[in-house]
Amino acid sequence: MTLLERWAARVPAPLKSGPWRAFGLGLLAALALPPFFLLPLLWIVVPGLLRLLARAGGWRRAIWLGWCFGFGFNLLGLFWVTEPMLIMARQFWWAVPFAAPGLAAAVACYMMLPAAASYWIRPVTALSRLAMIFLFAGALAMANLAQQFLFTGFPWNYWGADWALPGIAGVVMMQPASVGGIYLLTLLTAIVAGLPLLGPRGWAAAGAVLAVWAGFGVWRTDAGPAPDHNLTVAMIQPDFAVPGSFTRPALIARWHRDLAMTQQALQAAGAGPKVVVWPETASPALLQTDASARGAIASVAGNTPVLAGSFRYARDGRPRNSLVAIEGAGPAVAWYDKWKLVPFGEYTPKWIPLKITPGGGFSPGPGPRTIHVKGIPPVGPLICYESIFSGEIVDKSDRPAWLLNISDNAWFGDTTGPRQDFATTRLRAVEEGLPLVIDTNSGISAVIGPHGRVVAKLGLDRRGVLAHRLPVALPVTPYGRFGLTMAGILSLYCVVLGLIFLIVSVTLRTERR
Repeated sequence: MTLLERWAARVPAPLKSGPWRAFGLGLLAALALPPFFLLPLLWIVVPGLLRLLARAGGWRRAIWLGWCFGFGFNLLGLFWVTEPMLIMARQFWWAVPFAAPGLAAAVACYMMLPAAASYWIRPVTALSRLAMIFLFAGALAMANLAQQFLFTGFPWNYWGADWALPGIAGVVMMQPASVGGIYLLTLLTAIVAGLPLLGPRGWAAAGAVLAVWAGFGVWRTDAGPAPDHNLTVAMIQPDFAVPGSFTRPALIARWHRDLAMTQQALQAAGAGPKVVVWPETASPALLQTDASARGAIASVAGNTPVLAGSFRYARDGRPRNSLVAIEGAGPAVAWYDKWKLVPFGEYTPKWIPLKITPGGGFSPGPGPRTIHVKGIPPVGPLICYESIFSGEIVDKSDRPAWLLNISDNAWFGDTTGPRQDFATTRLRAVEEGLPLVIDTNSGISAVIGPHGRVVAKLGLDRRGVLAHRLPVALPVTPYGRFGLTMAGILSLYCVVLGLIFLIVSVTLRTERR
């Protein structure tokens, strides 16, 4: 008896049942996510799940097993959502036990589709196993597409993000995202991890696919890092406490820190053209309308452009979570309003009968937009978790030269949440072929090249400034041109290929009889 068999024999009988095994496989799959990156576990998870589904015996049980898998995966992958409740435990203590399990239970429903799509195939031949793998992978990518849009959308912890590894390994393995986005990475991950279901030949095939995958990444990044613009981006990472105090002395102290750190950022940037960036809601003043606040910034920055997170009020009188661009003491030269608002935190979805967001929440902006400020290349702003919406971040009619994501991850503390956010946001640079600047209140802030290479970084829970030259963009990528249409086509193609394998398998078996 092998060591693994002896260990399995000690597992209590109830835990050997299908639902518990599916739940356990989901937990293992979550360990492949950032920041753990235990990718080899997927070569256990996917074949194990497919075998479990093949023995389900009916579509209802298969869907149940898929949900159990998804619940385990999301429970471990999303446990960090409890952190804001702990920060505000006096008001939301009652939500602490329910936040992570409740969200995990809802998101787990998306795993029902790949489970239902693949369970009914009996993997008795190599072709039928291949059909099962491709149907599972295609349905998983389609479920991810649905997850991006249904019920406000929450495209988090896709398997494609597993490849946003630190260092050159991640740069190389992320490159297929330039063709099909995070969805193509998810497809390839599910296929490669499922191929061991075919036995030794499957392991060999998985190795071959990984070799071609890595070869593509090396080819695409062979020219090395992108050249730089003659422009330095200088970011402040103030590390304000959350929720923070809103007394006048506290707001004045916050404002003074903003100005002092702006001076530090300008010194770090040195001579030459530069732009200063403040993170999401860093300004306690309403910069669009507060001339004295703009004058105070101008006294420090002069005519250097400052792109700052600030609230503003639109013509309808509703507040918006915005990025405001100022240049000197004059009026704001441009602004961008966040359009992907956080449900329940920034607004209450229309399909919820009770309006539970304090103050009625924010109003959304009109959508992706490129803003133009004299002296800097056109920029595509993203605020907070807008950066996780693959294929929905760029104004295609006015394509920017770089992306800027401002955020405040302090609400999620030193957990996996900010690290997962950084990894999936990093993929946006590869997908669009655009350099990406991330400036957050408490980290992780970074400058990322258009291949996804992290060229400068300021870590989590640190106060400081970060200054680096802005990399130059690459030519528009296939995904940058076709976006989610490309993702949908590739997912459908994978499903069709799986059906072809199944038809051929059934035909061959019939002829042999």
